[in-house]
Amino acid sequence: MRAITVRDREADDYGLSLTELPHPRAAENDVIVEVHAAGFLRTEPDWPSTWTDRAGRARTPSVLGHEVSGVVVELGYGTTGLTIGQRVFGLTDWARNGSLAEYAAVEARNLAPLPADIDHVTAAAAVMPGLTAWQALFDHAHLQAGQTVLIHGAGGSVGSVAVQLARETGAHIIGTGRAADRDLATTLGTHEFLDLENDRLEDAGEVDVVFDVIGGEIRDRSTTLLRPGGTLVTVADPPTNQPPGATAIFFVVEPSRTQTSQLATRLREGKLTPLITTIGDLSAVPTTFAEHTRGRTIIKLK
Repeated sequence: MRAITVRDREADDYGLSLTELPHPRAAENDVIVEVHAAGFLRTEPDWPSTWTDRAGRARTPSVLGHEVSGVVVELGYGTTGLTIGQRVFGLTDWARNGSLAEYAAVEARNLAPLPADIDHVTAAAAVMPGLTAWQALFDHAHLQAGQTVLIHGAGGSVGSVAVQLARETGAHIIGTGRAADRDLATTLGTHEFLDLENDRLEDAGEVDVVFDVIGGEIRDRSTTLLRPGGTLVTVADPPTNQPPGATAIFFVVEPSRTQTSQLATRLREGKLTPLITTIGDLSAVPTTFAEHTRGRTIIKLK
């Protein structure tokens, strides 16, 4: 099968290429997915799990991409809950070969059924931002109606989904980003918007929740905006200290069949629209990998 792999952690391009690999094997409780669409993050070559398995053993060549949408074509021993021919989407395991391939071995529990009226490109684009925003806002920050949430990067792929989920909750939403993001963020549901290049972050006032995708100075300044009992959740880098009377949390998104199914419901109902900038094929990945876009680049294989 064809796949996008990396081979050399020290090389400028990580040895990234389109290569031929053997068909994956389904381990216990796995399924083999024929990949119809896949997403990737440009930071993946920086992750230790890209280069080593859970036991610390080298596993190159490694297949990139961890967002997958496709069709189940094989069941591993003991696999339950999914059937051959079923449309599915979800996240693959961080420490195993990923989704930028014609076929991928995925733990069945990481995948949710994909309704027939949701296309594979939309599903692949929604799963990583959707699960990240869901877990940040609801699992970690416990956002509720009537609270005020500050969402950094509200015009980006993760922030835009967070705005849509927070809007549905009934929270007051303050978005941040560049001036060019203002119209999109407002359309998606922000009540206020701060241009981080020209506005003062501190003008946001007190908030109950901060969702940070930027890190560094912006993350640290944001902690001062939290009300007593408030929560800052970041996926950028761990907080350097805990704000007085509040909480700062760093987390890494996890696969979840239940939450992925919740995303499917919202996609069907028109309550959630992922931000897709580019749709390409496997052969385009080496050229587009270094490009930085506001939305997602999704690779369509079928």
